[in-house]
Amino acid sequence: MHAADLRFVLVGTQHPGNIGAVARAMKNMALERLVLVRPREFPHPEASARASGADDVLARAQVVDRLDAAIGDCGLVVATTAREREYNHRVVDVREAAARIVAEAARGPVAVLFGAERTGLSNEEIDAAHLLARIPANPAYTSLNIAMAAQLTAYEIHRARGARVEPAPGSVPLATVEEMERFFEHLDAVLAEIDFRDRTTSGTHLKQRLRRLFQRAEMDQNEVNILRGVLAAVQGKRRIAGSKRAGGQDPARGT
Repeated sequence: MHAADLRFVLVGTQHPGNIGAVARAMKNMALERLVLVRPREFPHPEASARASGADDVLARAQVVDRLDAAIGDCGLVVATTAREREYNHRVVDVREAAARIVAEAARGPVAVLFGAERTGLSNEEIDAAHLLARIPANPAYTSLNIAMAAQLTAYEIHRARGARVEPAPGSVPLATVEEMERFFEHLDAVLAEIDFRDRTTSGTHLKQRLRRLFQRAEMDQNEVNILRGVLAAVQGKRRIAGSKRAGGQDPARGT
């Protein structure tokens, strides 16, 4: 596995020293690619000071304005969090997550997300992930500094690399975030065409629940293409039925 296949993504980091500390943690464990989403201050002397020899990681760090720009080409996206969530996301121990990260990085880009110091990752940012990785800690005090969380996560990835976790021969890479977004847009369009409406109490949860369902499925590229083929076939049948009705034919009888 090449280190470039695996990136640490820091979202909304407030303290530049934490960016440097994460870079140091990454270099300790032979990780090279750092992406910063909306950092408050970068570059910054404190980041360089805290990097303590990992200046090359900082120099290569990519800065972007949006999370999708940081993860759009990734298959597997893993979010780190200490907070309980309202919805049913798959939560795994960081060691188990690291094994998945290493295996998937052998097939395509993988991102590990870390949130801002005070707020962590938002629910919207969590929704972009397939898995939540949790670091076991004192139940009475689970909060970890971002640099500590990055160091422990990087260490588990380093251990997993040594275990030589390999994907199954001939396995198909997971669908990228961009491919999944195109699928969700296609699904939304078909649901609108067939007038399948949100009948939940608030009328706002259907799309979110469908998104989470398919994210938990962790579909590969072939599976997404199959589902999009099904959606295209539904659209084709509706167009045929519509043209028959426009021509005065009964689509049920075909005459």
